Amino acid sequence: MQFDDIDFVIIGAAKSATTWLQRQLQSDPAVYMPDPELHYFSRQYDRGADWYLAQFSDDGLGKTVGEKSNSYLYEPQAAERLHRDLPHVKLVAQLRNPVARAYSGYCMLYRRGEIGADIEAHLDPAGNPDERLLGSGNFASHLQTYIDLFGREKLLITFFEGVAEDPDSQIRQVRSHLGLPPLELEEDARQKVKDKSDPRVPPHMRKRLAWLKPIVRPLRGNPAFEAARGLFVRNSEYPPLTDDLRQRLNDYYAPSIEALEQMSGQSLGHWYGPSEKSES
Repeated sequence: MQFDDIDFVIIGAAKSATTWLQRQLQSDPAVYMPDPELHYFSRQYDRGADWYLAQFSDDGLGKTVGEKSNSYLYEPQAAERLHRDLPHVKLVAQLRNPVARAYSGYCMLYRRGEIGADIEAHLDPAGNPDERLLGSGNFASHLQTYIDLFGREKLLITFFEGVAEDPDSQIRQVRSHLGLPPLELEEDARQKVKDKSDPRVPPHMRKRLAWLKPIVRPLRGNPAFEAARGLFVRNSEYPPLTDDLRQRLNDYYAPSIEALEQMSGQSLGHWYGPSEKSES
């Protein structure tokens, strides 16, 4: 596999159902994508081209080949590196209401035990917010970098709502952009990819037991293991996103959303309402 063999890259955004999108493309025998996010152009570039290309097996030869790494959207050097090595690729960005995406990201880090319950400390734009959660949601400025390098025609911008409201149309749009013929969705394509309400080990225990994760991973699905795990898991509960904090986040993202409307040609006024409840 060579750089010229790679046809497309899904550049993000995180928490925007990009895993759903990847799975739908992988269900087509004519498409090849490695399962893990490689993060090569954002975090692993020092490993070199040989490492990156080795992540694509010969199963992809003769197929439409791509990869998905959500960090490419917002890591500062990713766009320039990607253009240096893959100037020919088509790009797909699937985006989500940045307020809902920030809260979803907060919930993910909270259930992992990486951050605490003081949601204001992490999401209040006027304080000292977590840049991972807020800055990555300024989609327009991140996408403009890609447009400047690749041209607007190489970039398809889709939205999280399309997956929930009309998944058939969403995947047709993506496949058309990639030069693929229409293909019927998989049977389970309308199910959520992930659910933040699934029972999980509580955050304080997850952090203490993190060292066990690689040891028990092969046991997942084993009836005896799942029965034992059931003694510890609890339904996930999260600090709520208050109306006041949501409004502050709406105000923070307003200029970026307006710029994204111009960039995408789509109205995003509905993003200023209550956040969607679905989790990706």
